[in-house]
Amino acid sequence: MSVWSYLPKEHGSWSLALEPIMLGLLVVPSRGGAALAFGACAAYLARRPARLALTAPDLPSRRAAATVLISACGLAAAGLLAAARVGGGRDLWPLLLCLPFGVYFTACDMRGKAREITAELAGAATFSLLPATFATLADWAAAPALSLAALMMVRSLPAVLLVRTYLRRAKGQIASAALSLLVALAGTGLVSVLAGASLVPDPALWLALLLLGRTCALLGFRRLVIGARILGWSEAVLGAVYLIALAVAYRL
Repeated sequence: MSVWSYLPKEHGSWSLALEPIMLGLLVVPSRGGAALAFGACAAYLARRPARLALTAPDLPSRRAAATVLISACGLAAAGLLAAARVGGGRDLWPLLLCLPFGVYFTACDMRGKAREITAELAGAATFSLLPATFATLADWAAAPALSLAALMMVRSLPAVLLVRTYLRRAKGQIASAALSLLVALAGTGLVSVLAGASLVPDPALWLALLLLGRTCALLGFRRLVIGARILGWSEAVLGAVYLIALAVAYRL
């Protein structure tokens, strides 16, 4: 099997995994954060080899996948140990918040149920909570660190629900927009509270309103009609704008 066969196939998963890592690196860069980013990327890349090690049709393929899996897990462990050594082991405590979501997603993925809504949300939550660890590695207090992770959750979780709902509707299936709109609205309310408490910069609320407006435009009564590929690229661009704008807001 070629090296490309071991990479995750879902394009959306790349954004869900890499955006939180980039947010941490942009807003709170540190040596410990760089090590954590390396380890997190390696852990993400271990996902497909893990599945192939269990489900590949022949023994040589399973053995090859197992070799790649062991290498990826080794790199992930090395990144985590380096982050602990450089930044301090106690500063990694937010990773405990990621653990239950990551375990649940992995269990679903190994059973071929990664596309279920709870699994997708758990996978997104696993990586969305990572910015809190980047922040603690840079000596942030718990409240602002968790608030940074909350900003990532406000981006990722509604995006998962939006894309699921929109694509199901595009295929002619019945899909309620209520949950997507409710989560987007709740996220905006959360950012408003955090901004009011000076835990996040004020422009974060403008960005949350932008995300909410996008959800309403795509899932409202007058739904925009765009293709799946355009939707994917537009979400990627929106994610990049969101990260850069937050990084600038925190710097200012």
